[in-house]
Amino acid sequence: MGEFADLADLVDDADDEMGPFIQRLFDARDDGLPYLTHQQETVTRAEFGERVAKQAAIFAGYGIGPGSTVGLRTPPSFTQVEVLLALWRLGAQVLLFDFRLKPAEVEALCASCRPQFMVSAGVNVRATFGFRPEYELVTECRGTGRAATTGHRLVQFSSGSTGRPKVIGRTARSLAAEVEAFAAVPGMPGEGDRLLLLSSTAHSFGLIGGLLHSLAAGVSVVFAPRVSARDLLRTAVDHRITAVFGVPMHYELLAAAVDPTALPDLRIAVSGGELMPPEVAARFAERYGVAVGEAYGTTETGIVAIDVGGTLRRSVGRAAPGVVLREHKGELDVALDESPYLFDSGGTQYADGWLHTRDRATVDGTGAVRVHGRADSLVVIGGLKVDLTEVENVIREHPAVEQAVLVHEGMTEAYVAVAAGYEPPSAEELLRWCRERLADYKLPRVIRLLESLPRTSNGKLVRHAATLRERSAG
Repeated sequence: MGEFADLADLVDDADDEMGPFIQRLFDARDDGLPYLTHQQETVTRAEFGERVAKQAAIFAGYGIGPGSTVGLRTPPSFTQVEVLLALWRLGAQVLLFDFRLKPAEVEALCASCRPQFMVSAGVNVRATFGFRPEYELVTECRGTGRAATTGHRLVQFSSGSTGRPKVIGRTARSLAAEVEAFAAVPGMPGEGDRLLLLSSTAHSFGLIGGLLHSLAAGVSVVFAPRVSARDLLRTAVDHRITAVFGVPMHYELLAAAVDPTALPDLRIAVSGGELMPPEVAARFAERYGVAVGEAYGTTETGIVAIDVGGTLRRSVGRAAPGVVLREHKGELDVALDESPYLFDSGGTQYADGWLHTRDRATVDGTGAVRVHGRADSLVVIGGLKVDLTEVENVIREHPAVEQAVLVHEGMTEAYVAVAAGYEPPSAEELLRWCRERLADYKLPRVIRLLESLPRTSNGKLVRHAATLRERSAG
């Protein structure tokens, strides 16, 4: 698997687990190469390594060391990355919270995880921020916390798009193996590339495919000051961006940008987090001349399948190097040596060495994986099976509709966001639209129009009925 094929073995042989792995990432390339950039500020690999060492010394002074449990809740920033790598160097287990979670949500998760320390950005920081390189930190010692009882060094939380988040642990070895996998994928950004990283750095693709792989491969990671079409384009032009990692929402923004700015240096565009709507990929490719690739994975497994060049659409690509998967009873399973779930939060999703993604999928003779939607989007109405995603797609075809989500709890409800610049259609009009295109048994019983649909902290549409009803009532 190329020059990083020894990363996982290095972790296996090390007492300190993450320490040698992180050091290997720093040692992989020339110290003078730029690593992180925001507007006019650039930090080289050597400078960043010094920052990580200083942060580690500060946290060691708090008594943080091997097996300590530390919650980390900071906005995306140079500081966030410094702290994460510093804590890993000390051997801590890091609970990585998306900063967009509300304090009550964080505390609910901490009630089961019980971190010994909480590292947060200082006061007067809001979730509706623009990117800032640095934040002041507050480190809180929690007397009721408990040390790690497993070897997991990264703890994340599922998106919660369909309900209560799951608590998911990743070992040092699994993180190293994923960096190896990304390094072996044809077409991934390499030394000299400038990556505009829009994917959340608190979630797997942005963290591992974006930050850690870039550190290993000598890629310069560039952050935009704000998520707007104007700021994204200006950043891409000013820094001669060659690659973009984001979610479908980012590509929608760029494809719809009023400014006809060309991006002549761009050659790689990859979408992760949720499936890319084909029409969005087509508009982006027409606008910028670059096909949008797909990265499909889960918090539990990391990357599963990837097609960097976007040549295999509508599939999400072939299995990433080292990943073993299967099509089982119409759904996609991924082989894992052990359950990734902590605190009995996984239910039956892991069994007999397989993680059941619960995504409906097919794998063709070339190994290309096509994902057809969540298994829980298939419901039975009057004895007949209805795929809620099919109905969503029909509603989205209405010219005045930007996005739609269907849920089914006793009856089928559609929640619809209206596209900008259009007169909101009535529920009756949308129902007529569906009736002309769908069998009667597939029709939603209720259609509710919203200004915008709620999304999880990593940009996925929420499919939790109670949350959608609450938004509608508000």
